[in-house]
Amino acid sequence: MGLLGGCLYFPQEMCYLTKACICLSRVNGGGNDVGVLDLFSKRQKQFRGEMPEVYQYETIPNPLRVQIVHIVRDAIGKNRYGNDYCGRAFKYIHDSLCREYGLFRLDERATEYSEAVINFFLSCPELEKSMDVIELFFQVIDTYVRTEDYRYSTSRRMESDSAIEELNSRFKEHGVGFQFESKQMVRVDSQYLHSEAVKPALYLLGNEKRFKGANEEFLKAHEHYRHKPECVNDFETPTIRI
Repeated sequence: MGLLGGCLYFPQEMCYLTKACICLSRVNGGGNDVGVLDLFSKRQKQFRGEMPEVYQYETIPNPLRVQIVHIVRDAIGKNRYGNDYCGRAFKYIHDSLCREYGLFRLDERATEYSEAVINFFLSCPELEKSMDVIELFFQVIDTYVRTEDYRYSTSRRMESDSAIEELNSRFKEHGVGFQFESKQMVRVDSQYLHSEAVKPALYLLGNEKRFKGANEEFLKAHEHYRHKPECVNDFETPTIRI
C-alpha cells in the first residue's frame, strides 16, 4: 500500500490477494463461514482405505479436540461495541461445569473464562466429561448465540447451523460415534439408521413445541437403547405418547 497524489493505492499483489479472498468467499457460499475442506491428504487416505469405517466410543482424538475449539471460537466470535457477550457465553459454560463437578475453577492459571474452559477440554482425559463440555459449547451456540442481541453485538466467522454441521462432520471424519442432535450429544451406532430414522425423528420432535413430551420420551428411549441395545426386540418396541 502506498500514497499517490494524496490518495491510497494498492500494489498489484494486494489486488490478487483481494481477488483470492473474494473467490474463497464464493466457495463458502458468499459468507464468512469456514468449514470442512476436501484436502489432498484426506482424499489420499480415502483412496487408500485409511478412513475409519467403524465408530469408536472410547476416546476423542486430540486433532478432533483442536478442530472443535476452532469451530467454537468461530461460532461464538468476538465482541463489538464494548460489550462482553462472548465472555458471558464462556462464563456460563465455565460456571455450569464448576457447579456440576464441585470445583471453584476449571483452570487455576487461566485469566479468562474462555481460556479456562478450552484448557480444561483439551486436557480432560475422561470421555464423558469431554462430552459434557462439547454439549454445553453447542447448546450455547444453538440457543444464546442465535439471539438477536448476540448477533448484533458480536462478529462471528460461522453461523450456528454451520458450526453444528461441521461438528457432526468432524465426528464422522474421525470415526467417533457421536452427533449433536436436538440440543444433545447422542450416540450413533449405525450411520444409515441414524440418518434415515433417528435424525429425522429428532428434528421433527425437537422443532415442534406440541411434541415436547414426545421428544423427551424419544430421547429417554434412545438413551436406554444406547446402554442396553440387546433388550430391544420386535416384541419390546417402545411407544411414544404425543
